[in-house]
Amino acid sequence: MEIGTIIPHIEALIFASDKPLTSMEITELINNAFGFMEEKLTLEQIQTSIEGIIEKYSAEFYPFEVRESGGGWQFLTKRDFHKTIAQLNGEKFLKRLSGAALETLAIVAYKQPVTKGEIEAIRGVNSDYSIQKLLEKELIAITGRNEAMPGKPLVYSTSKTFMDYFGINSAADLPKLKEVFAETLAEPTLIHHTPAETETPAETELTPLVVNDEGELLPGEDTIPHAADDTAGFPADPDAPEPSRDHENPKEHDPNKHDPKEDVPKEDDPD
Repeated sequence: MEIGTIIPHIEALIFASDKPLTSMEITELINNAFGFMEEKLTLEQIQTSIEGIIEKYSAEFYPFEVRESGGGWQFLTKRDFHKTIAQLNGEKFLKRLSGAALETLAIVAYKQPVTKGEIEAIRGVNSDYSIQKLLEKELIAITGRNEAMPGKPLVYSTSKTFMDYFGINSAADLPKLKEVFAETLAEPTLIHHTPAETETPAETELTPLVVNDEGELLPGEDTIPHAADDTAGFPADPDAPEPSRDHENPKEHDPNKHDPKEDVPKEDDPD
């Protein structure tokens, strides 16, 4: 039988099934439907047909697609139409898990198979209610007992309903913890400096002081300016006497200084 003839039958099986169908299940169902054929269809032929179906419904013309989710193949609405579907099943979409249930579900998903005691050791609180709610919603399932632990407690794992709800095929398809934490970690703020801020001033060469024979500093372009006065930055005292400036202009006469010429006797003024 040609692949073109098989494809419509595979589409009908996936569409009509109330659960995801694996490639092996589809192969058995097709062979049972065409039992009169001498040569049975192989798994490779079915997988090739499924690839053709996936390519067919990937076109923008179709609002749905064929995806491997929940452990098998099924028709799913494309992401662009999720808000529209939510209008039809509004009440169902409004039922959300509590924070405690989400914590418990995340622990089961990443640590499965896990016991109730291990869940409570991670959360630090009793988790009976959260586990019971997740079991009722069929998001987790009891998959056995831990034979190595005292009392052989029950162990929990995610269910096919969980994988179907989140659109994954197995627990291995869950996002890695490094990827999850990378989105929540705050990146350090990078400060971009302007060229003027990043440039370091060039070191200036210090030139020796030039003084004359009397020890006075000679002015020049290469001389280093005097250091600031110790009183710089402090307010001036209004009662302090004005500093002498005789050294700036020696020709100026200080009225408070004694003049030797005053000791010369003067002629008596006439009466």
